[in-house]
Amino acid sequence: MLSQIAGAFFRAICVAMIVVAPSLLLPDVATGTSQFVVVIAFLAALLVFLEYYGRYPSLIEFRFAPPFNRLRFGALALAVLTLSTIIRGKVDPGSLSVVLGHYGAMLGQATDFPYSPVRLMLLTLSPVGNPEVVDCLRMATGLSYTVSLAMVAVFILIVRLRNWPLRGRSFNVWINLPLFDPTRGGDVVERLRRDAGVNVVLGILLPFMIPAVIKAVPVLLDPASLSDPQTLIWVTVAWAFLPASMLIRGIALLRVAQLIDARRRLLGAAATAG
Repeated sequence: MLSQIAGAFFRAICVAMIVVAPSLLLPDVATGTSQFVVVIAFLAALLVFLEYYGRYPSLIEFRFAPPFNRLRFGALALAVLTLSTIIRGKVDPGSLSVVLGHYGAMLGQATDFPYSPVRLMLLTLSPVGNPEVVDCLRMATGLSYTVSLAMVAVFILIVRLRNWPLRGRSFNVWINLPLFDPTRGGDVVERLRRDAGVNVVLGILLPFMIPAVIKAVPVLLDPASLSDPQTLIWVTVAWAFLPASMLIRGIALLRVAQLIDARRRLLGAAATAG
């Protein structure tokens, strides 16, 4: 019990620190903004603590199938901390911020090509007449999108090479998918495959669709607000990581469907042989 409480508390602290990291690292953050961020961090930490303190989860999927959630958190933390360090370096430069800024700019340039999601974000959100913000937006979108793609690639390798989610342990479908209702009707395997397909398609298309939606409904986001470093960081990170999270969720659901189908075939073959 004590180890479970300690683990839940540690995870809650990690989540809270990532939420407040831009406010701590960036200079000249408004007091009102900092207070709002602290409230969000507290709520996020409380949610994570309650989820991991409980014996069974109610919202967080694949809690007992590491490293699914660890990979997502690690990639998100890497993007947020790197962007915060780079943007801080524009006011208070240091050796680390200069190096990270150099490679971040290279990633931004490499991913900014015609019809790429990064180019679409730049065309949609670039403030007119502010080249410094445009360069920062290019760097942030390129770095966030690259990290999100790396996260997806690493998860695919884990599934293929390390036999996720088994790896020598049993896998309970129902406690790892608390939001999936097996009694809703229809074959479980087909429903998992259908949900997986929807997540994969949305994960691929959303980086292209989000700029179009913002362009069609300008009230959703004012490009001028991207001059605020915190807004820039969270907008670009959310744009990159929400679709990537849906993509790896779709891959995970497809893997679970394959395991259930294989188990069914094995039991059917055993029954026939018996």
